[in-house]
Amino acid sequence: MLNVSNLSLQFGKRVLFDEVNIKFTNGNCYGIIGANGAGKSTFLKILSGEIDPTAGQVSLEKGKRMSVLEQNHFKYDEFTVLDTVLRGNKVLYAIKERMDALYAKEDFSEEDGIKAGELGLQYEEMDGWNSESDASTLLSNVGIDPDIHYTLMGDLDNKAKVRILIAQALFGNPDVLILDEPTNELDVNTISWLEDFLANFENTVIVVSHDRHFLDSVCTHICDLDFSKLNLYSGNYTFWYQSSQLAAKQRAQQNKKSEEKKKELQDFIARFSSNVAKAKQATARKKMIEKLNIEDIKPSSRRYPALIWEQSREAGDQILDIDNLSASVDGEVLFKDVHINLKKGDKIAVFSRNSKAVSQFFEVLAGKAQPDSGEINWGITTTQAYLPLDNTDFFKEDINLVDWLRQYTENDEERHEEFMRGFLGKMLFSGDEALKKSSVLSGGEKMRCMFSRMMLLRANVLLLDEPTGHLDLESITALNNSLQGFKGTIIMASHDHELVETTCNRIIELTPNGIIDRYMTYDEFLEDDKVNELKAKMYV
Repeated sequence: MLNVSNLSLQFGKRVLFDEVNIKFTNGNCYGIIGANGAGKSTFLKILSGEIDPTAGQVSLEKGKRMSVLEQNHFKYDEFTVLDTVLRGNKVLYAIKERMDALYAKEDFSEEDGIKAGELGLQYEEMDGWNSESDASTLLSNVGIDPDIHYTLMGDLDNKAKVRILIAQALFGNPDVLILDEPTNELDVNTISWLEDFLANFENTVIVVSHDRHFLDSVCTHICDLDFSKLNLYSGNYTFWYQSSQLAAKQRAQQNKKSEEKKKELQDFIARFSSNVAKAKQATARKKMIEKLNIEDIKPSSRRYPALIWEQSREAGDQILDIDNLSASVDGEVLFKDVHINLKKGDKIAVFSRNSKAVSQFFEVLAGKAQPDSGEINWGITTTQAYLPLDNTDFFKEDINLVDWLRQYTENDEERHEEFMRGFLGKMLFSGDEALKKSSVLSGGEKMRCMFSRMMLLRANVLLLDEPTGHLDLESITALNNSLQGFKGTIIMASHDHELVETTCNRIIELTPNGIIDRYMTYDEFLEDDKVNELKAKMYV
């Protein structure tokens, strides 16, 4: 379907890809993974023809159509929403434009009529007469109401544009679909719909995403960009991660017999194959995993930060009592009538349809903002470490990372440079990287610094507002593993489905008319009929 042959890309002396060879075939979904800077998005741009490689070629099977999720959110500002989606099938739209131009001619001739008829036959063969209806259905599926289908794109906000551009990419059943971070700006219901759509999509999908739940739901293969090469593995992200970790452990066990290692890997594949029956693409993926060669599993060169949450003391039974809490901004009620009693060991996920409500709730809990009414009483044995949504104020000084981190401890032993460097090294700031200026860090680097600061506090309550923002898959996975093992209390807001599902035992949703509070997993919360009925009443 789509062939990549001897592809290389070089910027000066830096080699991004070196003789990459891969064939993307029909009926499969390929997740492209790799550390930040490995070139995932660049690889997609080469596949789509936006960037030319230094050497090699990309060839699409003759007569096949490729569709790419548009990243320029302003490109279609002068067009209506419906017209933007229809433009996703360039060939079909070009035929429509030519027919419209012919019929609009004042001196419409017999020859024009013949040509228009020929174009009409092509249009019909491509199911063009149903195109507007199909586009409208797609828009509704991604949460775009019919009353704005004829609104100009330039009049819409970025969240709406993202959904419309996803509908554009999916429109017309493309043979090859290329998606770069398609779940950004989407709510959980739209992501779930997209997962179902792609799981049942019969053509080829190539996707880059930091959403592990999404990758697990849709991918039949993982393509790992590592050391300028692209390595192909059967299975989804979790299978790739667990198998690569197992392979790395086995490599370290030099004295272990090869027969024992082989049996361990075989047992792992058998376990995973049985568990995959719950997945949306279960049948196809199970067959692929069962066919996997033991030798195909290789350890990854990825580096994972070491997040270790220690507590200076264990909290008592009284953690937090919230009574009649309410907050509003500029007359808009964000939440009210909030009554919560936290128990020791609670790991809570906080949600709301209004993202401002969630961040304001965390600011109030952390003492950074005042509520309209209500009381917050922390237990006398609790200590809190807070990760705000916006960390800009923490990085205004032009100082190196050793001095930056030193600000957050009064322990003389910890303030020594050797200790600080070791601590930063665990968060992948080794050697000279520990002397980088805090004012020039990337978003992901700032998040790792914020985690370092929080770990130094050794709190027994963690307040986390979107902790996976700007992180790569390696850091997200390390964070997830660390929070699962944390013995204290967690209050967290996150769009990362996998993080919430595997970490939290209690879900709270803030509404303008009270809260929904349930001891259950995230998946159970989403599927609970009584919860959904209650949501319908409380958001009125």
